[in-house]
Amino acid sequence: MTLPLPTSQPVGVYHFRLGDLVISTINDGYLEVTLDVMVNIPRAEAEALQAAGFRRAPPRITFNAFLVNDGKSLTLIDTGCGTVGGPAAGALGRHLAALGVAPEAIKTILITHMHIDHISGLVDGAGKPVFPAAEVVAHEDEAKFWLGEPPPGASEGLVEAFAIAKRGVGPYRERLRTVKGGEVAPGITLHPAPGHTPGHSGYRVDSGRESLLIWGDIVHMPGVQFANPTAGMAFDADAAQAEATRRRIFAMAASERLRIAGMHLDFPACGHVARAGSGYAFIPEVWSPHP
Repeated sequence: MTLPLPTSQPVGVYHFRLGDLVISTINDGYLEVTLDVMVNIPRAEAEALQAAGFRRAPPRITFNAFLVNDGKSLTLIDTGCGTVGGPAAGALGRHLAALGVAPEAIKTILITHMHIDHISGLVDGAGKPVFPAAEVVAHEDEAKFWLGEPPPGASEGLVEAFAIAKRGVGPYRERLRTVKGGEVAPGITLHPAPGHTPGHSGYRVDSGRESLLIWGDIVHMPGVQFANPTAGMAFDADAAQAEATRRRIFAMAASERLRIAGMHLDFPACGHVARAGSGYAFIPEVWSPHP
């Protein structure tokens, strides 16, 4: 008898507890790339770090979103790739459905930044809003940049990125709230982290005596950037500022023993940062069968 071989994981969701909250990492899929997307690091060093971490080649960038459940309301942080990220991405809606979470149950959506893999899940293939009752929150500088016009001389790719941002966020303009910082939802504070984009932000979640920083895109390539924080991405808007922000947040997370989670960390994408030699290391949270 021939048995069928599994071709996918059952559900890309992981629940963990933070004080009185349950936070769910929701995997949206991945994108296969090359190390050419990295800057400020010799190709040979990036390859060596990837190999030392037993990582696959070509590398993959993981996509995640996070759902915060306080027992009364649901807050979603980022929305993934929707229908525009390719066949290996766009799983957020399917995984929310597996959890029994209807789109209309989500009342607040916090956006770390307006790149394609973070806002495209706001709309369906026809450009219609997926979350009919949700308010969308983003940093003021992020909205001002991406919902404006591309800068003179912008590349074709950047012009397309502006169009995608408008397509995703545009249907929510009447429900878009822009902020500079502070508390954006109960127990959730916007943490500015510019560089990757002008208004790139993380969100610090506090409950009881526990805290978590969902840091957005501080890291895209975990096998490389923890060990060498100088390494950036070709699509960083300001590479020097992105590096400075990465170093600042790494140092803060390590010194404060702050729990962190990231949109491009390996699923389930939560853990701690520790100093390691001249760089850092990511210590993933130990899997638990119960939140």
